[in-house]
Amino acid sequence: MRSFSEVLDLRLKKLDETFQRRSLKSRSGIDFSSNDYLGFSQDPVLQERVLRRLRGQPVGASGARLLRGHSELFETVEQNLARFSGQETALILPSGYQANLALLSGVLTAEDWVFSDQFNHASLIDGIRLSRARRVIYPHRDGVALRRALEESHKQPGLKLIITESLFGMDGSKAPLAELVDLAEEYSALLMVDEAHATGLWGDGALGGGIVQSMGLSKRVFATTHTGGKALGTGGAWIAGSAELKDYLVNFSRPFIFSTAPVPSLVISLDEALQFWSEVGNDRAKALFSKADQMQARLVDLEIPCRDPSPIVPIILGENQMALQVAERIQNCGFDVRAIRPPTVPEGTARLRISIHWDHSIEVIEALSNQVLAAVREVCTTREEKKT
Repeated sequence: MRSFSEVLDLRLKKLDETFQRRSLKSRSGIDFSSNDYLGFSQDPVLQERVLRRLRGQPVGASGARLLRGHSELFETVEQNLARFSGQETALILPSGYQANLALLSGVLTAEDWVFSDQFNHASLIDGIRLSRARRVIYPHRDGVALRRALEESHKQPGLKLIITESLFGMDGSKAPLAELVDLAEEYSALLMVDEAHATGLWGDGALGGGIVQSMGLSKRVFATTHTGGKALGTGGAWIAGSAELKDYLVNFSRPFIFSTAPVPSLVISLDEALQFWSEVGNDRAKALFSKADQMQARLVDLEIPCRDPSPIVPIILGENQMALQVAERIQNCGFDVRAIRPPTVPEGTARLRISIHWDHSIEVIEALSNQVLAAVREVCTTREEKKT
């Protein structure tokens, strides 16, 4: 019988064989990798405001919110987050992953049905698994397949919940939300939307809650989830929906009930980020989309295939090893671009995931585009030479 250490070593070596082993790497180079789309995480104005409010606050929450972890701070900030998201109320969680687990495992039971987009985030997948609901995975953004699945299960008992991201984090593609809302209403289903990558980038102009809000669909959607760790530059997350949903989650959601409340510094950071967004968010988002368009246009000029216009630009390379080799060459030239491999993306679709930020200059965008092309060509040439 193998020892514990031998078993772990064998499993890691299997990852080596498929070029899927991961390791931690400190940040370096020009940031085209993080989700800090609007530059909030390092903005000195936001940093100073957060630090000023932290003086005199407890370091920790000291307990779950149903014990002594709750305070008026949560109530005030959750009201602000709800307004920002276009919903009646909000519930703060420590991370986006936990928010999705809290919502799905809290609402769904084994008697219910869930219809999930093929490319949904791991936290949504795990939340569905934890709920034990009957699940149907429909092809990415395929409304026809979803309609068929809803029709087949329409007369079955239990809740019906459709789940999608609004902006898919590894593809930069947008969900067909108008179609999904119509399908949900036609088949008496609910629609839940993960707005993680859209929060702060889309909204109704005055508020940046995401694509649902920007399309005027907030009142037709059961719930949205949002993160503070992307465009808002802070951390934490929240579930936005009705007061009835919040009350239900407080009573039935185990990830909420049995977790220590988020630390006050996190809640304050979220609140200050909302205020800061009201001052600079719209302008920075417009600049971001302009830079993203320029990046896409430059890549098209270089005959590098692109997908939907988005701040997230995937360059599909296929093989894991190739994605690693291309990324390494780009990193050596001073650009922080990472290779994304399965299981984060489907098998055979390893890629570079380029994240555009509002303050990337045109010169830097052009330099990165040229380097992507050069790195791909270099790796392809080297691989062909080895074959011969």
